[in-house]
Amino acid sequence: MNANLPLPKYHQVYLVLRGQLEAGQFAAGLPGELALAREYGVARVTVRRALEQLAAEGLIERSAGRATMPRKTGSAKPARGSAPMGGLLQSIVAMGERTRVKVVSCEILAAGAAVAAALEVDPASQVQKAVRVRATAQGPLSLITTFVPEPLARGFGRRDLARQPILVLLEAGGLRVGRASQSITARPADGEAARLLEVPIGSPLLAVTRLVRAEDDRPVQWLHGLYRPDRYHYEMQLSRVGETDTKVWVSTELSAQFH
Repeated sequence: MNANLPLPKYHQVYLVLRGQLEAGQFAAGLPGELALAREYGVARVTVRRALEQLAAEGLIERSAGRATMPRKTGSAKPARGSAPMGGLLQSIVAMGERTRVKVVSCEILAAGAAVAAALEVDPASQVQKAVRVRATAQGPLSLITTFVPEPLARGFGRRDLARQPILVLLEAGGLRVGRASQSITARPADGEAARLLEVPIGSPLLAVTRLVRAEDDRPVQWLHGLYRPDRYHYEMQLSRVGETDTKVWVSTELSAQFH
């Protein structure tokens, strides 16, 4: 854990585990208290307190002699309100051209509850899960985990993922991307993210969740991205529309800047 953060260690562990749960990890159950204590370099009582807080919030279910399991909540499915891809797709393609990618893993597995809720598929159906690190000349920039329904991912594999963004590969296969729902927040780096992004455990990261839909409104990709805030920032160009007393801000352009 990061000793420089003004947070108790148990709360740092809680924040990391909550972020992993929200990303759909631990479908088969969380690691035991001793394993988590070793991973984060804290006492077992610290892990237990973090798990108790997660249980109190209804995020996990604990019972003696059984694995600690995530609880299905309604928060996994992104809101349907979203914007056309337009400038966002252009930014994704531009980033792909200006950075290099290392594919950490690429596998076909059962969707599980959280991924199934986002992609609107059966939990037992198969999806492609890909984990990639994108980097610039200065070092690692982002850690991206994507889920794509297996029928749509049959046309590309690990080698293709190292060369092209997934949305480009999907459109090359004939699919037309329509719109996306995206949220941006922050979360501390867990052990894997810290190692791959070369930051201390507990360091603040920008966390992006994006659900991409085809033109027929089918979900085609669920993405979780973790970005180093010292190397990445996100810009939105806004304009006002409507009558004087009802004007609202709307996004007209999206861009990602990084170094």
